[in-house]
Amino acid sequence: MNVAVLGAARHPSPLKRWVNESERVPATIIRTADARPADDLLFELAGARASLFFNPAETRAGVVTCGGLCPGLNDVIRSLFFELHHAYGVKEVLGFRWGYRGLDPEHGVEPLVLTHELVDRIHLQAGTILGTSRGPVDKARAVENLIRRRVNILFTIGGDGTQRGAREFFEEAKRRGHALSVVGIPKTIDNDIPFVARSFGFLTAVQEAANVLQRAHTEARSVQNGIALVKLMGRHAGFLTAEATVASQDVNFTLIPEVPFQLEGEGGFLAALERRIVSRGHAVIAVAEGSGQELLGNTGNERDASGNVRLSDIGLFLQKQIEEWFKERKIPFVMRYFDPSYIVRSSPDTNEDSILCDQFARHAAHAAMAGKTGLVIGLLHDRFIHVPIELLATRQKRLDPDSQAWSAVLAATRQPHRFQ
Repeated sequence: MNVAVLGAARHPSPLKRWVNESERVPATIIRTADARPADDLLFELAGARASLFFNPAETRAGVVTCGGLCPGLNDVIRSLFFELHHAYGVKEVLGFRWGYRGLDPEHGVEPLVLTHELVDRIHLQAGTILGTSRGPVDKARAVENLIRRRVNILFTIGGDGTQRGAREFFEEAKRRGHALSVVGIPKTIDNDIPFVARSFGFLTAVQEAANVLQRAHTEARSVQNGIALVKLMGRHAGFLTAEATVASQDVNFTLIPEVPFQLEGEGGFLAALERRIVSRGHAVIAVAEGSGQELLGNTGNERDASGNVRLSDIGLFLQKQIEEWFKERKIPFVMRYFDPSYIVRSSPDTNEDSILCDQFARHAAHAAMAGKTGLVIGLLHDRFIHVPIELLATRQKRLDPDSQAWSAVLAATRQPHRFQ
């Protein structure tokens, strides 16, 4: 899986350690004895190259953060600047404001010129100093703006929608004959980007979500027949909800998009919840936001500004269904509902995520300076890799209900494999 390059790399790198251009990382490392290695994808190993396409003294780079907040965004911006400016000697790094909207000059927002003084302490702050937004931008005007500002490199920090947009910038610049390196740094609370084993900020989100679940457990146990319902992020993938469940060890029911469930009937969720309340006197429920959309009649036809399916609120729906179920059966209960989504994603990152942010940023800088383009930095088998952006559109990363990860959830909650 070789990524696109802008041309021959003729400038010597100021760095002293490089990776071999021919080194590759396989997508799958566990095989049967008779498997043929040729059947697997092989990705370029990320890292510094001995020769650069861009002359650092004549290079101007841009950075943009898109989509929802995520722990570690400022860490990525800071490490990008330090690697580009101090390690490579790049002339100037611009921070475009308010997501892709900042690339369009018609919005009238001037980019920030990143300096050592500006970024020095931002890793101690949550959020992003550049601001963010959702939605597309006129790619022709955006690329024209980049050309006018003599920007050679654009780093796009965002999810799969952001990276699809990034590829359009690369294609438009190519059509205009402008050598623009576009390198994506994957960002998602849901941890659902293919070929990225762990996205930055995810472990921070798991920790914050587990803290909420612990408090929900305290609330549920402090009243008669207490039911605590916690809605967590996860549009199409249940990784955050599943791992927070295992981390907390206090959840009794975990609902994720990958495992459909029925509400009513002897084997349904509500009957199981009733049995739990009658026998134990309290229950904690963790539900991913994308769960049970079929129960709410969501056809997936409505889209938000980023082009994502507009979700119906499974949390409020479940709260109502639970309350009606227990009232009809005249079982006393106390309901507590938690929606900590904005708290989780706006938290400062943990030390482990800070390290990961730094690694993603520096590998992105290496790829860009070598003239690589149209790629996202991936992470497989503890190795950083170059993933062609177009490959992301062909794959999905979802939690496998037959995996050890889901088995761990079932062991922690002791709930049935499915409610049906």
